Amino acid sequence: MRASHRDDADVIVVGAGPAGASTAHWCASAGLDVLLLDKAAFPRDKVCGDGLTPRAVAELARMGVDTRADDGWIRNEGLRVVAGSRSWELAWPELTTYPGYGMARSRMSLDHRLVQHAQASGAKLVDRTRVAGALTDDRTGRVVGVTAQPLDGRGRADGPAATYRAPVVVAADGVSSRFATTLGITRRDDRPMGTAVRTYFRTEGTSRHEDAFMESHLELWDGAPGESNLLPGYGWIFALGDGTANVGLGSVSSTPARQSAVGHDYRALMDAWMRNTPTEWGFTEENQVGPVRGAALPMGFNRSPMYSDGTLLVGDSAGMVSPFNGEGIAYALQAGRVAAEAIAQARTKVSDDARERTLATYSDRMRDDLGGYYTLGRWFVRLIEHPAVMRACVRYGLPRRVVMQFVLKLLSDCYEPRGGDWVDRVIAGLTRVVPRA
Repeated sequence: MRASHRDDADVIVVGAGPAGASTAHWCASAGLDVLLLDKAAFPRDKVCGDGLTPRAVAELARMGVDTRADDGWIRNEGLRVVAGSRSWELAWPELTTYPGYGMARSRMSLDHRLVQHAQASGAKLVDRTRVAGALTDDRTGRVVGVTAQPLDGRGRADGPAATYRAPVVVAADGVSSRFATTLGITRRDDRPMGTAVRTYFRTEGTSRHEDAFMESHLELWDGAPGESNLLPGYGWIFALGDGTANVGLGSVSSTPARQSAVGHDYRALMDAWMRNTPTEWGFTEENQVGPVRGAALPMGFNRSPMYSDGTLLVGDSAGMVSPFNGEGIAYALQAGRVAAEAIAQARTKVSDDARERTLATYSDRMRDDLGGYYTLGRWFVRLIEHPAVMRACVRYGLPRRVVMQFVLKLLSDCYEPRGGDWVDRVIAGLTRVVPRA
């Protein structure tokens, strides 16, 4: 039963990326009427590394998403870490909490599949609709819906503006989150911010075709190592199993102000890296598919509160990208699930106060699970901002297998939260004793 006969849905989700699609799926699966709004028409592209860690794969499994190989999904066995002329292949850990493999799929395809999955669960998608702001109750100031503008195929206004009403609105509209901004929920200046650029290369006939490992490059040079400058960033190469590889680089700063002060031209850094890759990789202009595109990565819960007056923030809207590795998909999918549980439980309450307290449990649960980990991530970023520290870690830490196993579990957020081996217990213990982000 809806809170009001005037409502168009039980919940409105603004943005149909992984966070929004997950929220819509779980809400619809709980029997709620869901309206999913997005300014684009699917399929559409998003800037991303396209890699899915075991943590993300576990969320897809919970959702019941079909990830068969014959349906275009590719599994990877682990992470290959490359530093200079050395490399180490580290298999994903065997855990009870997560699967022992990761996956890769382009965001063009992944997001479309997730939206279709949400629709199959019962959510109603309204695409080519830009949400302009919130509808609020004149008496309480609580959000009770959204104002929206239909768009044509070129993103221009197409017809009169519309309003949609619901007792709960979920903001899943990305790093800029226009919806949250209109409510005065702004980004924090004390949280890390990353920047990433990526493109695609055809890999048929090259040594990069169907690689079983996700590859991370910790040393990028603008020429031959030892004869040039160390570039400030890290690179990745993820085979997608469709004859292409996602290739990109990124960097992270402890605050947005520090990121602005550094002022790197990341596309130029990408060009420098590509010019000095081995010929057999085939990363040439002739093999490049599409332009180099960039995006900001909001990290460590950089927008708060995550719940306020009828609005929940999920995914990039709340700054849920990991400071350790730049991954956001796993946390976006998780946030959608946790948000939906809070929304569904709130529907069972008989008083306004009880409903509000139940919706607020969403923020508590996300901070309980990720707050300590994100705090460790902030400290990690402050350390690696210093080139001397980064060089020391690469030179003295990487050659030690036990250190690499620890780093893999920590950076990928793939460890047993309870039990497991000594590495799991150390990481879990650290996340519990540090302040929650």
